[in-house]
Amino acid sequence: MLPRLPSAPAGYHTGALLALAGATFGYVTSETLPVGLLPQISSDLSVSAGQVGLLLTAYAFVAAVTAIPLTAWTTGMRRDRLILAVLLIFVLSQFGAAAAPNYACLMGARVVCALGHGLFWSIVAPIATRLAPPGHAGRATAAVFIGNSLALVAGLPLGTLLGQLGGWRVAFLLTGGFATVTLLTLRRVLPALPGAESAGFSPELLRRLARPQLLAVYAITIALVIGQFAAYSYLAPIVRAHGGITGSGYSALLLVYGALGLVAVVALGRLVDSHPRRSFAVPMATIAIATAVLSLVGHSTVLTTITVLAWGGAFTAIPVMLQAAVLRWSQDPDVASAVYVVAFQIGIGGGAALGGVLVDGGHLDASIAITTVGATLGLVIGVCVRGLFPRRPSAPAEAHLEVAQHE
Repeated sequence: MLPRLPSAPAGYHTGALLALAGATFGYVTSETLPVGLLPQISSDLSVSAGQVGLLLTAYAFVAAVTAIPLTAWTTGMRRDRLILAVLLIFVLSQFGAAAAPNYACLMGARVVCALGHGLFWSIVAPIATRLAPPGHAGRATAAVFIGNSLALVAGLPLGTLLGQLGGWRVAFLLTGGFATVTLLTLRRVLPALPGAESAGFSPELLRRLARPQLLAVYAITIALVIGQFAAYSYLAPIVRAHGGITGSGYSALLLVYGALGLVAVVALGRLVDSHPRRSFAVPMATIAIATAVLSLVGHSTVLTTITVLAWGGAFTAIPVMLQAAVLRWSQDPDVASAVYVVAFQIGIGGGAALGGVLVDGGHLDASIAITTVGATLGLVIGVCVRGLFPRRPSAPAEAHLEVAQHE
């Protein structure tokens, strides 16, 4: 078992948690920018919508391949220094994307960004739990993941709007500038967070990572995220076909989409430690129902808007619930989180690639059906695996969560 990691002093480190939320804001904004800027990138670089979707697929593939080895390799590094190094790579990649003269160079900048992506998401939630009092892991994780929602509320819509007004390069340039400010802020407010002695990939570590509950979380993640990104990567053509929503209307839809996600994260973040089963099942069921209805909508701006907003608000809250479950059942939070990141990136890459094939082949609605199937399958797994999302965590379960944060 990994030795106990020293934590930051007791109590919430609010400034550090807010700065980490800023970092997640930057990462999610950058990762999803091709979704909002798809028409502009496609036109400017003379590539198809499917090729723009590959910017997500390649990004996800690199992040998935590198997450676990980089997390294991950096186990002994101070976590505060490590996350600053990762953010520096992120900053450089954003400026590189803004300056990319062609599709190949843009892809290269995305790959550089992806090299730090898996490691960032492997360590950010465990770091957040060490910046909060025992028993508040879920709330601390939700606080950091608010940056995810804000990226959908402000980052992606603003990036989309800037792409329409000034070109897609401006969006990446401003993302890099914001990340620079976040990096400098974290350098000032993040306390020293020592790493642990590296244990390597021992049989005992692999056995702990293969716990049924963790395997179930990873399976839910892959099913849900493949379904999500099969359709979400091509949201622009979906809402244009079903609701006639384009241009500034699409930007406004993304804005409200993210706003509802922010509300969901805040609301369910208060329940994730005390009612994990409810905080998981409600948004999963909402995704399945909303996307099923969307796939049946002929041409209705109102119904398209309602179903897309319900879908978006629900999905944004799910990563908090799944990450909390990983921490709940893991004795090796960094490495278990790395495996979760791999599962998530497999879902993003696989979903974007599958959706690209369907969209380029003229089967737009099939991508929405995949979202419905993925959410339904994930919900069934979560409900059927005994104790995975308990109705109310018992005292021993809560104690296990606190130990898992620090071992």
